[in-house]
Amino acid sequence: MSDTRTRILDASSELFRRNGYPGTGLKQIAAAAEAPFGSIYHFFPGGKQNLGEEVVRVTGPAYGDLVYSFLDNDIPLPQAVTTMFAAAATLLEATDYADACPIATIALEVASTNETLRTATADVFTGWIDKGTDLMVSRGLEPDDAREWTIGMICALEGAFVLARAMRTTEPLVVAGAVCASRLPGQ
Repeated sequence: MSDTRTRILDASSELFRRNGYPGTGLKQIAAAAEAPFGSIYHFFPGGKQNLGEEVVRVTGPAYGDLVYSFLDNDIPLPQAVTTMFAAAATLLEATDYADACPIATIALEVASTNETLRTATADVFTGWIDKGTDLMVSRGLEPDDAREWTIGMICALEGAFVLARAMRTTEPLVVAGAVCASRLPGQ
């Protein structure tokens, strides 16, 4: 991937996460990426929608990998879950409540109005569910319990991000982490 293309993707990801998809313009992206405006159309001939879809499909799995890295270790699962939510809270607070989940931000804004981006975000969420289910099975949960817990954890994390950003407190993330840890089968 070219350096300019990478800068455009990185700038778009950050701006979409912070300002939303509709609230981010292509000129803003070009400026943040320190790239000529025309380079956006060179790399993303479909314009903003093409760029948005690529951002979702590239950053979504990477964000999921980051979240699951907390659970893919030898730390007792309840402790790993609370640590994961605490790390999310720390990052959110350190960025003045600006850096939450990049996929949820876009999904909330366009799920009813843009089928291309709705499909991309749905594919990412499905990938997270599948990966989380496999990870939790490897940690000893039964497949049905692993899938149910993973869906609940994703819902709790995404909902906690929304509440934390609106309320300007990390309390929702701390509470959601504790609830998810306590809801692990066998706990």
